[in-house]
Amino acid sequence: MAAQARSETTHIEASDGVSLYVEAHGEGIPIVFSCGYCTTHENWRPQVEPLVAAGARVILHDFRGHGLSQAPDDPSAYTMDQVLDDLGRVIDWGVGDAAGSQVVLAGHSFGGLASLHYTAKHPARVRALVLLATGPGFKKPEAAQKWAEQTERTASYLEERGLEAFVSGRAGETCIGRKPELPAAKAASDAIARQDIRGLAHFGRQVSGKAPGIMDELPGIDCPAVVIVGSEDKAFLRAADVMEAKLANASAVVLPDMGHVANIEDPAGFNARVADFLSSL
Repeated sequence: MAAQARSETTHIEASDGVSLYVEAHGEGIPIVFSCGYCTTHENWRPQVEPLVAAGARVILHDFRGHGLSQAPDDPSAYTMDQVLDDLGRVIDWGVGDAAGSQVVLAGHSFGGLASLHYTAKHPARVRALVLLATGPGFKKPEAAQKWAEQTERTASYLEERGLEAFVSGRAGETCIGRKPELPAAKAASDAIARQDIRGLAHFGRQVSGKAPGIMDELPGIDCPAVVIVGSEDKAFLRAADVMEAKLANASAVVLPDMGHVANIEDPAGFNARVADFLSSL
């Protein structure tokens, strides 16, 4: 009950006037959760109460074009630099912009990549990193081109078939996990289906599909980091090994029998590992 009394939901204004959805719960060490492409803050709902109980201030938000944030019509409103600036605004709202105020950044998939980029640009603001099913992007032009083509296919699918078909199809495993019958997965699915398709398509083509790799910057990121991946998330197991080796102060955790969305498939296991990591700070 006390945690609920300290909860807040609102919208804040980005530097270009776009309205961004944010919410915060609890007090203590602040941790900002960023979602993967096409998902919303609701994907992190299973983390709120347990981590507040563990002594954290849990901050959720939606990227522009996602969830309850505004989805600008103009494609030029979607750039990686703007998304990182938006994340800075979320941090300022959640923990304050006073000198020395720091936050733990947690991200899933694209949200993890964005967290890495923000940390590389603003190391003094970031106390630690929690990276779930995250890769460092692509260094080779051929790999980056293939990723851009895949993102274009996703954007086209959304425009042609819609979000309900998207989340109920094969993409569902990467958005809500492999257990769609779970209440948390159903809530996440409902939130995904209510989004603005134009905003997601713009974000995919202009941000996610063009996101620069960060491999070369990883050794310079020296804050504590935990890299979490499901044992069945084959595409990201290798990425987890690479980031554990390249980041200056990282450890990797493999959750057995879990897929790409381990925080929904196994919230107890995921939350326990995050709480242990936060307590180690």
